[in-house]
Amino acid sequence: MERCPWSEGFELYREYHDHEWGVRLHDDRALFELLILEGAQAGLSWATVLKKREHYRHVFDGFDPHQIALYDDRKVAALLADPGIIRNRAKVAATIQNARSYLALEAGGQSFSRFLWAFVDGQPILNHWQSLSEVPAKTAQSDAMSKALTGAGFKFVGSTICYAFMQASGMVNDHLTDCPRHRAVQKINHS
Repeated sequence: MERCPWSEGFELYREYHDHEWGVRLHDDRALFELLILEGAQAGLSWATVLKKREHYRHVFDGFDPHQIALYDDRKVAALLADPGIIRNRAKVAATIQNARSYLALEAGGQSFSRFLWAFVDGQPILNHWQSLSEVPAKTAQSDAMSKALTGAGFKFVGSTICYAFMQASGMVNDHLTDCPRHRAVQKINHS
């Protein structure tokens, strides 16, 4: 299988590429988890986050925003002492703030999924890149998403993070055209 070159290197990366990356995601909690993990990845490689993802799910209460929003100083200290996550105080604080911002959207009657998918008019964007050098780091849509999330109180949601989030959640199909997942994801996302 001629996968996108970024996915080679270790089995967990290949599994993620072959089964998750680019597949349309509408579940509010799953989208929240992905946004938090993309923010945690800032300045690091996605491989680092992917290797720690299961532990993140455990220590962050399944990424339940209702639980995370209640985290206190003792919980933050425990998280910062846990080598199973990326121990960055700003990123942990952002996770708590993002949970609170998520709940504020929810309290206002806004589905997180609808809020995010509005930036692509509810439909995945199908790109036709032939090489990794063609794939942008951000777009007008990710700029708009970043601005709206920041305005809603979210942290670690810069445009580059938002674009990586859009790629991962299926809002954008950026599998290279010679990757078998390009066509497979297109079929899945438009069925």
